[in-house]
Amino acid sequence: MKIGIVCPYDWDVPGGVQFHIRDLAEHLIGLGHKVSVLTPAEDESGLPPYVVSAGRAVAVPYNGSVARLSFGILSATRVRRWLRDGEFDILHVHEPTAPSLSILAAWVATGPMVATFHTSNPRSRVMIAASPILQPALEKISGRIAVSEYARRTLVEHLGGDAVVIPNGVDVSFFAEAERDERWTGSTIGFVGRINEPRKGLPTLLAALPAILAARPDVRLLVAGKGDEAEAIASLAPEFRERVEFLGMVSDEEKARLLRSVDLYVAPNTGGESFGIILVEAMSASAAVLASDLDAFAQVLDGGRAGELFAVEDAAALAAAAVRLLNDPARLAELRLAAAEHVKRFDWATVGADILAVYETVTDGMGSAPKVREDERSGWRERLGLTRD
Repeated sequence: MKIGIVCPYDWDVPGGVQFHIRDLAEHLIGLGHKVSVLTPAEDESGLPPYVVSAGRAVAVPYNGSVARLSFGILSATRVRRWLRDGEFDILHVHEPTAPSLSILAAWVATGPMVATFHTSNPRSRVMIAASPILQPALEKISGRIAVSEYARRTLVEHLGGDAVVIPNGVDVSFFAEAERDERWTGSTIGFVGRINEPRKGLPTLLAALPAILAARPDVRLLVAGKGDEAEAIASLAPEFRERVEFLGMVSDEEKARLLRSVDLYVAPNTGGESFGIILVEAMSASAAVLASDLDAFAQVLDGGRAGELFAVEDAAALAAAAVRLLNDPARLAELRLAAAEHVKRFDWATVGADILAVYETVTDGMGSAPKVREDERSGWRERLGLTRD
């Protein structure tokens, strides 16, 4: 099967959606399918052979964060060319409600099309306002996937229709087989995420650190991610700052080793999460997980059976839970065993088969492959809010 996948976000700035698309593409290629991924990317030299750049992205506020997206006449032209050259049996667009390559592709293509919805935002005024613009594209999508029940609910409440829930996938064995790193063992708490993005919750974890250290002075907090390190710890007293180790951006291999090594992985996110891929990665590495009780996180952690939960943005509750767990090796071991068992449902062997089943259902029902509509050229400028001179 020839599969075209559209990534809405900048490939040069790693995130959960990009990782999901990368791993999906490589899983499908491993099964013998031909896959091409279209994505915004400035540095074309480092792209995998199956990835095609649609040019540079620009920063756009989206879903409580800042996303780097590609949208406009030039992007539309590149989408048309990619679709025409690809001759795909099926088109899979991700996050088509964002102002991105995905909506451009959905507007212009006809034929078998699947969309994955990642966003969970129960009060998205932007999505409601954009509904009339989005509907012509969404009506062409024959198969809808939501990465969680909360992403599905956002779709249903804002745009109508429904979706099958298929979670993000993870290569469980990659994390499970990673070697522990002695630098990161011994009373360590791990955090992975963008340091200066408030919704990733690092300020809550840092606010909890003094209480954790009062009970466990030997604890070290290991922070992996991009951002202003000095600004992040500016509010901490000097004696606490020295217990925080910033690792910077880490490779996938380093991340796997980190998750295998820490005593406790903490995800203090404050909102805007529809899934929680880092939780699945941590569970795959058999890490004991402590996470804020966001609905999506609770679902990923099997209601708290595969990892413990604390109240969102409650630093005192985080500190109390962390100290209790660090003082209870037997409970940490229980969580690791529960995580290793629960995470099997997120392995690509399962997730990939479910996605392929959607592809096959859609192609069997439609027959013809995706094409570029020949009458779309004159409609681009109108849809993008431009007029002819």
